[in-house]
Amino acid sequence: MATKTQEGATAGTEAQDDDTAVEAAGTEGETARAQTREDGSGHTDAVEDVTAEEKAAEEQAAEEVAAEEGAGREKAPSGVGQGAGAVVSAALGFVSLSGGWIGTVAGAREQLVGQLRTSSTASVATQIKAVYGNAWHSTALWAGLFALAALLTGVVVLARPAFGAPGRPQAHWIKSVAWGGVSLGVIGLLLAVLKYSDALLALPSTS
Repeated sequence: MATKTQEGATAGTEAQDDDTAVEAAGTEGETARAQTREDGSGHTDAVEDVTAEEKAAEEQAAEEVAAEEGAGREKAPSGVGQGAGAVVSAALGFVSLSGGWIGTVAGAREQLVGQLRTSSTASVATQIKAVYGNAWHSTALWAGLFALAALLTGVVVLARPAFGAPGRPQAHWIKSVAWGGVSLGVIGLLLAVLKYSDALLALPSTS
């Protein structure tokens, strides 16, 4: 009986030792799995941090590119001012040829002044010069001023791209209209000089 009791006690001790070993192995497995999860979680966090940094860098680069493009669009001239200048040049050139209401009013004023300042006893040549000659010269002077303004405006419009944004060509219609204004200005200025100097449509001779 004593022998059986000792054998049972020995078997129980061995069973407890086995249970302890199993529990230790389970604990070690859980610890290993926990470490694995922690390592995996740390790796995931590191990957997320790298991805977030890359996204932030891409967004910053996109914002910089957009800002540069916006600044370039703001600095680049739209051509509206040049087009308006070309149209003004052509209009002034046309006015220089037609005379315009300012030239007409100025001529009428000089004619009235000539009539008031010239006596009825003055010679015919003096009356013609005072009444008609001065009015003709005044009209030619105003036409020359308009022609000169048209010429200068057209030249400024044509020369503007040289002082603007490089690599941005001027619109063809702006060049055409500006050249038209310059041409009308040259013609009007030439006609004004000829009229003012009595080389064109001079006063009739009284002799």
